[in-house]
Amino acid sequence: MLGERILHGGDYNPDQWLDHPEIFEEDVALMKKANVNCVSLGIFAWASLEPEEGVYQFDWMDRIITRLETEGIQVILATPSGAMPHWLTQKYPEVMQVQADGRRNLPGKRHNFCYTSPVMREKIATIDRELAKRFGKRKNVILWHISNELGGNFADSVCHCEHCQAAFRIWLKKKYGTLENLNRAWWNYFWSHTYTDWEQIHSPVPNGETTSTALVLDWRRFSTEQMNAFYQLEARTVKEYSDLPATANFMYFFKGMDYNRLKEGVDIISWDNYPYWHKQKDEVPTAVKAAVNHSLMRSLLKAPFLLMESSPSSISWREANPLKRPGMHMLSSMQAVAHGSDSVLYFQWRKGRGGFEKFHGAVLDHRNGANTRVFREVTELGERLSGLGELIDHAVNRPKAAIIFDWDNWWAVEDTQGPRLDFNYVKTILKHYRVFWENGIEADLVDMNDSLEGYNLVAAPLNYMYKEGYPEHVRKFVENGGIFVNTCFSGMVDDTDLCFTGQSPLEDVLGIIQEEIDAPSEEFENQFTYGGSVYPAQYLCEIVHAKENTEVLAVYEKDFYAGSPVVTRNSFGKGEAYYLAAESSLDFLRAFYQDLFREAALENALQTKLPYGVTVTERVGDNGKRVVFVMNFKNEPVCVEGIGKWTDAETKEVYEGTLEMKPFQCMILI
Repeated sequence: MLGERILHGGDYNPDQWLDHPEIFEEDVALMKKANVNCVSLGIFAWASLEPEEGVYQFDWMDRIITRLETEGIQVILATPSGAMPHWLTQKYPEVMQVQADGRRNLPGKRHNFCYTSPVMREKIATIDRELAKRFGKRKNVILWHISNELGGNFADSVCHCEHCQAAFRIWLKKKYGTLENLNRAWWNYFWSHTYTDWEQIHSPVPNGETTSTALVLDWRRFSTEQMNAFYQLEARTVKEYSDLPATANFMYFFKGMDYNRLKEGVDIISWDNYPYWHKQKDEVPTAVKAAVNHSLMRSLLKAPFLLMESSPSSISWREANPLKRPGMHMLSSMQAVAHGSDSVLYFQWRKGRGGFEKFHGAVLDHRNGANTRVFREVTELGERLSGLGELIDHAVNRPKAAIIFDWDNWWAVEDTQGPRLDFNYVKTILKHYRVFWENGIEADLVDMNDSLEGYNLVAAPLNYMYKEGYPEHVRKFVENGGIFVNTCFSGMVDDTDLCFTGQSPLEDVLGIIQEEIDAPSEEFENQFTYGGSVYPAQYLCEIVHAKENTEVLAVYEKDFYAGSPVVTRNSFGKGEAYYLAAESSLDFLRAFYQDLFREAALENALQTKLPYGVTVTERVGDNGKRVVFVMNFKNEPVCVEGIGKWTDAETKEVYEGTLEMKPFQCMILI
């Protein structure tokens, strides 16, 4: 466990208050009162650390780190590339990004820099090196926070300048070797798009080429590589003078960057979680969205992660920003811990007086100091976390189920033209994950390059692309006894968005032959019967044929493809492969997965049926010790029955048979 305890604290920006030394003294006293044991420093402090080129002012940070050390408060130290000082953009305007329309950005905002720029790379490496020399071996500095929310620049995360165009062509040459190979992979024979010179290739832009889906796909991959290279540069630089691990804080289902690529250079995964609590009275949809991202972050390295940012109250950048109602801060924070986080950290400790986020929630408001509801709830959480470190140390969730979530597939399916233009890959993933969540069945989110070994059940919704090697992974998984689920519009294209011809790569495993795909309007909605109940077939209806020995579990009941299979099961080796040929309702997925959970011998840690709004997770230590988290996301009491016998890890009370839960409560059982 990093820092040998659950970290509690968050972003601290004393550089905004350097002319008010009394503020720092108040902050330290209140941090101790709120059970804060860790702060993140320097995230946007470049102008304060280097007010002029080559002139460093580190003494203020030194004083703060030293004082925090005497108070037992640890530090996550950031590199300052998240926002550039004006002296840099004035002297070197080429460091700023060029948008897709060809316009270079003006100074301002954040992450307004070109990841490829030699000047930007030189300048950030220089200050990173100086920071590492000065603070890299300080006793209470425990982690490098590289930049901040890479790609989060209020636009599309990328730069289209000439440096990037040249680097893109070099990247393509390395990948394809020859223009002949590239033209074939991109199917450039279409519309006479054949390239005869590498210099003819340009990034996808509105006034140029955007219809080549393979170009767009490779541009997204290249952009990830540039951001990854920038991260690697910073991490490598600070580690010249420091042995500390490094992280980059990720974001909620961030489409601009493939986190499965970036994870390869990150020592500890961290992410920033801002759920839309109280958007509606039913908190389950929001709880599911937060849970699936916690699961994704944990799954990247199959290890505990850090909740790097969260709000203890409200946020400020949605149209409506509700306060967290009493109890929700405790529950949402414990949700992160329940899914594998070893921290609860906030943005931010103290609200700034001005700027874009002056009304974003913080531990300390503009007024009233410790005399606020938020401060009291943060203090209560800090007290609770201080008693849980030993309980969850070296413990992480170890699901026996997985859902395929792959950035390449995400990009490809949402950029393709037809059979629909409104594909929403994340929405589809959430719909399937929700059924697992409602049943307390934990699931990793893995990409197509990951091993499937160790899972009983793997679901691959809207698995449009089959990447190289992926069919072999699936075939081996099912042959060895696994249960695999594919859905409509799966296995259509390869890595470069070229349609498969002839037999589908997993036709033998799935036991079906795909023929046509209908994208019906609401007036042409179909239906099918499964398990004695009728469900809609909507949005996407694939017409498939069952091969010999493939079992048909449901068929379309309307229109010209009535009688065609909707749900199939095929035995392959020791396992089973299911195909869902149509999109359907959440109720259908609930019925379908209930059957699969039984078949795959999957059940929640309490081994009981959970009331709506209640879910269960389990962290398991190296020694096999189990810690079970039971969470009630209803703002009313609930009763969980049939739980067996458990002990409350905190109160030591013994529960047998029944568990009475308060509104928005998280209980920890052993």
